[in-house]
Amino acid sequence: LNSTLIIVVSFVPLFFLSGMEGRMLIPLGIAFIVSLFASTIVALTLTPVLCSYLLGTDPRKKGLPKEAFLAVWLKKYYERGLLWALSHKKAVLGVTVGLFAVAVGCFCTLGSSFLPPFNEGSFTINVSSMPGISLEESDKIGRQAEELLLSIPEIQTVARKTGRAELDEHALGVNVSEIEAPFELKDRSHAEVLVDVRQKLSVITGANIEIGQPISHRIDAMLSGTQASIAIKLFGDDLNRMFTIGNQIKDAVSDVEGVADLNVEQQIERPELKIIPRREMLAKYGISLPRFNEFVTVNMAGEVVSQVYEQGKAFNLVVRADEDNRGSMERIKDLMIDDGQGRKIPLSYVADVVSAMGPNTINRENVKRKIVISANTSGRDLRSVVNDIQERVNEKIQLPEGYHIEYGGQFESEQAASRTLLLTSLMSIVVIFLLLYMQFHNAAQSGVILLNLPLALIGGVFALMLTTGEMSIPAIIGFISLFGIATRNGMLLISHYNTLREEQGMGLRESIVCGSLDRLNPILMTALSSALALIPLALRGGLPGNEIQSPMAKVILGGLLTSTFLNAFIIPIVYELMNRRKAGN
Repeated sequence: LNSTLIIVVSFVPLFFLSGMEGRMLIPLGIAFIVSLFASTIVALTLTPVLCSYLLGTDPRKKGLPKEAFLAVWLKKYYERGLLWALSHKKAVLGVTVGLFAVAVGCFCTLGSSFLPPFNEGSFTINVSSMPGISLEESDKIGRQAEELLLSIPEIQTVARKTGRAELDEHALGVNVSEIEAPFELKDRSHAEVLVDVRQKLSVITGANIEIGQPISHRIDAMLSGTQASIAIKLFGDDLNRMFTIGNQIKDAVSDVEGVADLNVEQQIERPELKIIPRREMLAKYGISLPRFNEFVTVNMAGEVVSQVYEQGKAFNLVVRADEDNRGSMERIKDLMIDDGQGRKIPLSYVADVVSAMGPNTINRENVKRKIVISANTSGRDLRSVVNDIQERVNEKIQLPEGYHIEYGGQFESEQAASRTLLLTSLMSIVVIFLLLYMQFHNAAQSGVILLNLPLALIGGVFALMLTTGEMSIPAIIGFISLFGIATRNGMLLISHYNTLREEQGMGLRESIVCGSLDRLNPILMTALSSALALIPLALRGGLPGNEIQSPMAKVILGGLLTSTFLNAFIIPIVYELMNRRKAGN
């Protein structure tokens, strides 16, 4: 029961995650804990009944069956190795400490990312040309992108949307095309195909290209408001000045290793009419500013005043000036407005109507105007790329007063989630120690069992180094899972050593050797059954749907290997040292 509770406690940090990572990973913790409690109930009820039936009803079955040849062979050589390790304690401990030091050093060199790269079987490509471009010209650019994509062997079909309706959930101008390009990998990897796509689309001039995938595109949009994994948000007041600074930032970070799809949010000035009230004239004619604003709004934009039903359909009835009366600057000046006494006067009497230039769009976040410089990564971990970008921007960009930069994207969620998991994992380790102390009533023995945590860390880090080279949230979950599983092995050994010494009166060395041999099969069977279940996930990480589970499986596999092997030698050595010192005192 305590070993079950320890594993449950090791998964508790998952439930402190918020945001998208919480919604993705909390169900994993729930499923694990529910299945763990179910297996515990089976182990305490059904398993004893079945064993009693199988061994007790048949008179020919006297005691337990003989061990298989492989088990006998393993015990024979394990006993030799254990006796050697107990005779060369300093050498074994020194090598283990050295391995742990190397693992810590390797851990510090690992890259960081929020989620591992997905392989969704389809590319989502945004082609954004200059705002104000005609639909025909935008469609021409979209067709060019389609032809380039279809020249790639892995891509057999494409689908494109150019522009989106005004009432769409994500309205887009006709200058934006979104292309879905499903692919089937043949002789090349996903990364190689992605590089080819970027090279082919780079010939398109006058357009920003963003390459993602259906789900990861949406994840990026929810995390940062942009469809890229890195968002450099520039805040300020003057959009023209911000666009200039944005391009300076783009030039400063363009040669950072690993940066791909680097774009500055498209901005262009377009002609517009400004109707500027002349307050002294409004006061002279007795027209309040709210009345003036209402007049301009109703005549130019229109106002819904009712609905008309026709053939079973409802249509808004909108009141506004006739098209001829608002089609030119001169006609707008001649629009008639009521003064305070109900007389009609031309709009030009109380307002200046001037031609000007204005931005095509104004984006805001927390009420402040912003322009986004977006980028993806290629061939390098997200955290390292962001660190280099921040360093370049700090070195080369001098921001005017009132302007500032914020960084958003997946790395922001990765930082927050990693910080939460670190703090809650430390709390979990304290709770695990208390559960161990409740079991053994001995702080030293509880501490010895916790030695399995660094032993498991060694294999987990080496597994990441040899595979992805990155620490992601799923990999952290793998370490959390591993700590609970690895602690159980130490409990099996220590509790059996104590039983042999207290109930059977064995000596220290004899109880260690006999106890380790008795627990060898259960420990190996537990590790082997876990490993067999995880191997398919670890080896097939490139397949769609396995990307999140694969780093977790690799960490657990590597950690199981080192913790199971080293646990069989380190725990006996430390237990003997601790009890000899106690006996000597």
